[in-house]
Parts: sequence; C-alpha cells; structure tokens
Amino acid sequence: MVLEGAKPLDVGIPAQVFTTRASMPYSVQVCGVRAGLVSGADGLSYYVEQGLEALESADIVFIPGYLNPDEQSPAPELLDALRAAHARGAKLAAISTGAFALAATGLLNGKRATTHWHYTAAFSERFPEVQLNEGVLFVDEGQVLTSAGAASGIDLCLHILRDERGLAAANHAARRLVAAPYRSGGQAQYVPRSVPAPSGERFSATREWALANLHEPLTISQLAAHAVVSPRTFSRAFLDETGYTPMRWVMRARLDLARELLENSTLSIDEIADQVGLGTGTNLRLHFRAVLGTTPSEYRRTFTKGE
Repeated sequence: MVLEGAKPLDVGIPAQVFTTRASMPYSVQVCGVRAGLVSGADGLSYYVEQGLEALESADIVFIPGYLNPDEQSPAPELLDALRAAHARGAKLAAISTGAFALAATGLLNGKRATTHWHYTAAFSERFPEVQLNEGVLFVDEGQVLTSAGAASGIDLCLHILRDERGLAAANHAARRLVAAPYRSGGQAQYVPRSVPAPSGERFSATREWALANLHEPLTISQLAAHAVVSPRTFSRAFLDETGYTPMRWVMRARLDLARELLENSTLSIDEIADQVGLGTGTNLRLHFRAVLGTTPSEYRRTFTKGE
C-alpha cells in the first residue's frame, strides 16, 4: 500500500523479501488509495495499477513509511479498507512511519507498537491508547505488526516469513538479501553510536567459511587467519560490518542451524549439538535458553506441530 510521500526503502523491502519466484509462494501487488501516479519521497514517484480493491484479497498488507506522518491524516477510505482487510483475517504490517496510518484505524488501540524513533513523541501524543515501545526493532501483535526504521523492515519481513514458512525459508531470503538472518524484535533500534558506514563485504568469504565449518571449534584467531588480518583488526572491523562481535555472530549462526535441524530433522538434541559445534546437548540447551528463552525440545514441539 503506497501512500503519498512513501519512502523508497520502505516500499522496496517487502516487495523484495516476498518477491514472486519459484521458491516463494507469494504474489506481490503494489497498490495505492487509487490507481495511478503516487508522489513519493526522495525524488521518486510510483505508478500503481491498482487501488484499494487490491486489499480485498490480500493475505498480508504492508504499509510503508511516508513523509510527515504527524502532519497528515490518512484518507478515510484507506482506513475503512484496512479495517475490512483486518476483519477478514489479513495481517497488517507497518514499516517505520506507516505505523501512523495503521494506528489511525484504531486497530492498535490497547496493543503494543513501535515506529521510527524520530517520531515517537508525535506518535504517543496522537495515539495515546497505543502502548508505544520506542526501543525495539519490531512488535508482533498477531494480526497487526509494526517496525521501526527502514532496516528493521527487513527484520519484520523475515520474522513474518519465518512464522509462515519456517526458518529455512527465512534464512534463504536473508541470504539472498545479504541480511542478518535473525534479529529479535526486542533488540534496540537506536544505539548510542552512529551506524557504521558500509564497509563492503570485506569478510563475506570468512563468514561463508565459518558457516561451512560450524561443527569445528572456531576461534577469533582462526577467523582472523582466514581473513588474513590480525585478531584485533578482525574483531573491530567485523563488529563494524555486522553489528556483532565475531563469537556472538558464530553463536547466533550455530543456534540458527540448530533451529533449522530441530525443525527439519529427527536428529537427537545431542546429535544436533555436535553438528553445530556446541559439543553436548547440555551446552546447546544452555545457549538456546540464554538467547531464545526456550529449550530445544520445546522449540521442536512448537515448530513441528501438525507435521
């Protein structure tokens, strides 16, 4: 759903994550309040072939962020169409300031939500009945979901994909986008240092090598040696490039692989622990609970129901 002043990244992220392809059982449609030209932000405009009628059959409706959400009110017919889509069971997912349009429907009243940190004061003043959490990447309230800035829209989309199609599908999409496969919604959206300038894919080959060798006892020295830099340089640059320390990234990768094996194999907990480089089932349980707040067995029961 492209609104006036739509932000390019916010529009493009869900379109690319859920892009129509053989590996993805989705069909992406871009619409506006009405068909035709929609003026966007940052010098871009969008020509949409469909109006609000597209929402009548959509399973997921994304509302990208748009300019000056605190100064404009969404069209009444848009709010009615969003409410109707929600009433028949569609998910409504807002990226960044798209949360203003979603909140204007009243569907967020009494629920948790987030939006871009720059607009939290304006959002709280305008929608006091919404429980705003300004410090997280995204919030999932079942049928209504909200996310912070543009990059967290990727996290929200992967979260939805993970919930609907499983970890393997989400990881595949993340790999295609060269994005972090998992960032929990509870992570902070605004950190007390500037976002590092893109450093390219300096250590992409080392990350690929690590992913292929998770069963081995990887160390910072080994990773640095593969990258042909000193451990100190590697640790500092890796953090700038990924947002994770090297060993925290390795642990996340191991747990992601463990989750995939829990979902898609009949291997025992001990066998999975060995395959992902955590040695014993006890060690896997310890790290699984510390990071994900549950046990491997409970996770397997939750995500293999009905199979």
